[in-house]
Amino acid sequence: MEVINRYVTIKTHVDGAPEESDFELKASAVALSLEPGSNEVIVKNLCVSIDPYQLNRMKSYSSSQKSSDFAVGIIPGEAIDTYGVGKVVISENSEFEKDDIVAGLLNWGEYTVIKPGGMLNKLNPMGFPLSYHVGILGFSGLTAYAGFFEVCKPKRGEKVFVSAASGSVGNLVGQYAKLIGCYVVGCAGSKDKVALLKEKLGFDEAFNYKEETDLKSTLKRYFPDGIDIYFDNVGAEMQEAAIVNMKIHGRIAVCGVISEYTDAGKRAAPSMIEVIYKRIKIQGFLAGDYLNIFTDFLSTTRDHLRTGKIKPLEDISDGVESIPCAFISLYRGQNIGKKIVKIAEE
Repeated sequence: MEVINRYVTIKTHVDGAPEESDFELKASAVALSLEPGSNEVIVKNLCVSIDPYQLNRMKSYSSSQKSSDFAVGIIPGEAIDTYGVGKVVISENSEFEKDDIVAGLLNWGEYTVIKPGGMLNKLNPMGFPLSYHVGILGFSGLTAYAGFFEVCKPKRGEKVFVSAASGSVGNLVGQYAKLIGCYVVGCAGSKDKVALLKEKLGFDEAFNYKEETDLKSTLKRYFPDGIDIYFDNVGAEMQEAAIVNMKIHGRIAVCGVISEYTDAGKRAAPSMIEVIYKRIKIQGFLAGDYLNIFTDFLSTTRDHLRTGKIKPLEDISDGVESIPCAFISLYRGQNIGKKIVKIAEE
């Protein structure tokens, strides 16, 4: 028996802003049988993650492609791997059985054949929707948790600024910060997103960066005494403005620089005098660096979800064919929260 597996790939390398014409929906037959002893697993994909960093993998060259196993370049025409949740269809791996719910590196497609050594783990949904395990209880959540608590080392009462605050990571950083008693300001790209940050997620203040002509003055207005912690998701001018407004011994977690992903010439030029004399700590990080705290992150976030102290923010599209539009939406400011594509029902 075999099934037709539809999957999304790129036609050629993508070195600018992604367009629908850059992608192709392919189909190939997958035999629902495995060689005995192969240690392989076939997974029916249920939900897959859509993340901005994937664009760097699609480029003909990015220095990020050499820095992490999760960031290796994507070969045009081949399936694109991502984090996701699925259901085991057939297994020759003793760790997995048919119908197990699993999480790991799946494809932007309907089925994934997991080779020996592939990243795959059994998943206990814990009563939550499977989509939560792609986002808030997955790598997006771990990124927010590790970046804020491990990199920034927050203290109660500190002043926190989060850029791209309505995105998959930023919204959680703001919520974690409020839970430990910080003053939190976020920026986003529309009035609706600003309202959501303040009214639903409990940010103290928020602003639409598209309405501001002088970001340094804007941040001075919201942080007259300076910023203790800046969680940077965008880079460029926002990073420059934040550094000017940092306090002495301020900390900056550099999670992403999405403004640079589509424009190589748009890079931050922070004042190094500020960095030196204010003794500012600036640290880039990857969620994969903090897998050792995944259990703590999961336990803490799970409890906050159950008590309603943290609110999930998801943006879900349906069907494998929606993947290109879902990905492109990240660069057009159309998503709110974690972008996920639901491939199939359980």
